[in-house]
Amino acid sequence: MNKIKVLAVDDDIINLKLLKSILMKLPHIEEVLEAKNGADAIGILKGQNDIGLILLDIIMPVMGGIEMLKVVRADEGLKHIPVIVLTTDETKRTEALECGANDFVMKPVRKDQVAEKISRLINI
Repeated sequence: MNKIKVLAVDDDIINLKLLKSILMKLPHIEEVLEAKNGADAIGILKGQNDIGLILLDIIMPVMGGIEMLKVVRADEGLKHIPVIVLTTDETKRTEALECGANDFVMKPVRKDQVAEKISRLINI
């Protein structure tokens, strides 16, 4: 089984910890990297070429999720990485999908929902 490295991007430290604990229980996740905003996340992505999935909060300081998504999708080296957007705001769903998100999870995040969407995206 191929294990993947996931980048979780959220400005809320509690959400990041919850997300990490959910992800680390999944058999196909090797490692979870954390970023507190889109700018930090882009820095991590540019420094690591083996990230297999991004979980991305929409509302964040410095660089929000939609803005980060546009940067990722415009970058030849990054645009292949699947992105699942996380938000409490249902109205952001369409905008996120139009900007290139592969899928969408409403907060609060539930393990079964995240596991199912990840499995579908990375074809395990």
